[in-house]
Amino acid sequence: MVSRSYSNLLELASGESPSFGHMGRRIPRIMTVAGIISDLDDDPSESVCSDLSSSSVQRDRIIIVANQLPIRAQRKSDNSKGWIFSWDDNSLLLQLKDGLGDDEIEVIYVGCLKEEILPCEQDEVSQILLETFKCVPTFLPSDLFSRFYHGFCKQQLWPLFHYMLPLSPDLGGRFNRSLWQAYVSVNKIFADRIMEVINPEDDFVWIHDYHLMVLPTFLRKRFNRVKLGFFLHSPFPSSEIYRTLPIREEILRALLNSDLIGFHTFDYARHFLSCCSRMLGLSYESKRGYIGLEYYGRTVSIKILPVGIHMGQLQSVLSLPETERKVAELIKQFCDQDRIMLLGVDDMDIFKGISLKLLAMEQLLVQHPECQGKVVLVQIANPARGRGKDVKEVQDETYSTVKRINEKFGKPGYDPVVLIDEPLKFYERIAYYVVAECCLVTAVRDGMNLIPYEYIISRQGNEKLDKVLGLDSSTPKRSMLVVSEFIGCSPSLSGAIRVNPWNVDAVADAMDSALEMQGPEKQLRHEKHYRYVSTHDVGYWARSFLQDLERTCRDHVRRRCWGIGFGLSFRVVALDPNFRKLSMEHIVSAYKRTTTRAILLDYDGTLMPQASIDKGPTPKSIEMLKTLCRDENNVVFIVSARSRTTLEEWFSPCESLGLAAEHGYFLRTKGDADWETCVPVADCSWKQIAEPVMRLYMETTDGSTIEDKETALVWCYEDADPDFGSCQAKELLDHLESVLANEPVTVKSGQNLVEVKPQGVSKGIVAKRLLSTMQERGMLPDFILCIGDDRSDEDMFEVIISSMAGSSIAPRAEVFACTVGRKPSKAKYYLDDTVEIVRLMQGLACVSEQPMPPL
Repeated sequence: MVSRSYSNLLELASGESPSFGHMGRRIPRIMTVAGIISDLDDDPSESVCSDLSSSSVQRDRIIIVANQLPIRAQRKSDNSKGWIFSWDDNSLLLQLKDGLGDDEIEVIYVGCLKEEILPCEQDEVSQILLETFKCVPTFLPSDLFSRFYHGFCKQQLWPLFHYMLPLSPDLGGRFNRSLWQAYVSVNKIFADRIMEVINPEDDFVWIHDYHLMVLPTFLRKRFNRVKLGFFLHSPFPSSEIYRTLPIREEILRALLNSDLIGFHTFDYARHFLSCCSRMLGLSYESKRGYIGLEYYGRTVSIKILPVGIHMGQLQSVLSLPETERKVAELIKQFCDQDRIMLLGVDDMDIFKGISLKLLAMEQLLVQHPECQGKVVLVQIANPARGRGKDVKEVQDETYSTVKRINEKFGKPGYDPVVLIDEPLKFYERIAYYVVAECCLVTAVRDGMNLIPYEYIISRQGNEKLDKVLGLDSSTPKRSMLVVSEFIGCSPSLSGAIRVNPWNVDAVADAMDSALEMQGPEKQLRHEKHYRYVSTHDVGYWARSFLQDLERTCRDHVRRRCWGIGFGLSFRVVALDPNFRKLSMEHIVSAYKRTTTRAILLDYDGTLMPQASIDKGPTPKSIEMLKTLCRDENNVVFIVSARSRTTLEEWFSPCESLGLAAEHGYFLRTKGDADWETCVPVADCSWKQIAEPVMRLYMETTDGSTIEDKETALVWCYEDADPDFGSCQAKELLDHLESVLANEPVTVKSGQNLVEVKPQGVSKGIVAKRLLSTMQERGMLPDFILCIGDDRSDEDMFEVIISSMAGSSIAPRAEVFACTVGRKPSKAKYYLDDTVEIVRLMQGLACVSEQPMPPL
């Protein structure tokens, strides 16, 4: 088998060009030494910044990474050494591969085996699994695996993601640093295994679930352009819950090292985006139906699509003779005895709500005595995936409740609750679906839960099962679902009876409604569900996710990428090849050799940080501006959204400084000059319409303010709740655009603000006015510097850059349009923050203070 992976990782770490060749028949085994690996190797040489020319758009294969491989392992029974391996047909990862189709894409799996493999057997097992199943096993020491899976994953992440806070040691696990280190260590071991088989320029990597949430950072650190998707199969909690996690930012930043992050429901995605906004200050945008976060120049896309079931597998099981025999047996046990079966299928854990379901059944029998002796709840309780005190408590409560209900309402030959707590084969479970009149899923919190989907397809059945059930093939099929509001599949099942599982009375009423509902309505609900489930299967889900991953990664090849940060704070900066950081040496050199200079500077967010409490300029800033203005070769302008009164007060010491107020509506070339208007004098009668609307939103949005300028009105929500403020800003924007539709104004949103200003007013007008005035005076600038930080400054950048093709500036003029921060911009340069900008301007001021050398 020809490997497309790097054959020598040392070449990669040393920065030498990688060599490709044939993979040996044996994959080198990871050294599995018990203990803790450090959070991340901080050696920056490991971060690979691939050359643009080496990228390829060829889509060869996908590497699917999950905690467990879709493999069953069984030790040979003849006492000889060795293992027997087979596919696990119930694994979602294997179903995903079937859904994609074998011919379309090659799939390689990376993950752990359920069984522990002795170190002396690991090489042989690796070879067998790779050659036979295209699986790369990850071997973990048992103590490390226990701390990783049963410790951090099951005691800390899983309860928290299901809304259980560790308010006491008994309620979920309190944060344990050593368990977190084990989690990070295991994620790093997974990264090492992936490194052995990946071709980072071509392969797609798809990581699954909360066990591997920091893996994207390790992979992104090794390969800056890796094509990386992540899908979370559990709920993502609201920010109030998630923010209690001590390593909250590390996990968020790790997930943001993916290109595409998938969630089952909009609620889960909304919670994740809210956490990114509140904890990292990141905002998202929706463009043409796609949700994206800008993260250091990279667009991280958000995918919302619930997983589906494997239709082919389910239909094949429905056709098995064993299934028919089991269905016949259940009909004899229940239907022939005039019993109506209600069915629950759940894992035996604290979040599946089994005890609440049993209490609802008890309430149903109390409120509707006619159901006694007739209605039976069959509860299939699968073994819990975790372990601990809470599992034992759930088991004890379940057993005692079943016993009490059966003793209270049972009769000879009739138990109202049948508890099946032993593992069932898949065809047996399907048989119960076929016979059940209604399926109950009352989990108090669950990521997705495919039980309702399986039930719907099973109730559709086939011709053979119709005969067993005594139905004509033309008989319309029916099914009824009672589902919790708090499970991921609930939004897609609009025909189900949705319940709050904590409200036992409401669940009992829903069970009664399901039993009493007329056949035609059950048929309509079933048909609606069947159409959705049969078309949105696991193949649809997988193809849709990979399609979006390919779209998101499409521009990797044209981006310049490099890594910054250490440890789990590592991230990749991705910029357009023409967008680069403004070098002090470069601009100082240009400044020294030019004689007619135009300098335009925004104020808020450029010379003064947005978060600053005191917004006025510092004495150092004033002195710097005075020095620049004293240079006879310079024309310096502050171009701001602030009022002319404020600018006059702040910059009165700078007599030669030009000021443009209110986005350029007012202009003053020097301290002793009169203010001019760049556009015809505006009629501000529109303020009588806009001001009451803004005041309404100010009163209903705590922390927001209104600034009334001479020609503009601004509603600012910088100190409001970020989510609520953003939501209110969108509403206010629509409201103002509606009421001001016939007025000569524009309504625009900016950074934490909504502004109404006269039409035609922009900072671009100031740049045009300045260049034309200098041209009229015979002063063609040979040096232009324009710096700003937000959308309003983009108008200046556009004018400055377009002037390079005109006659308003000198031929071969040095033009520097510079934005603040790495973000999409019309500017060709950037500086990271206001500190760097002030340092740059001070450097230019120092040059101006130096005496000119004699000619």
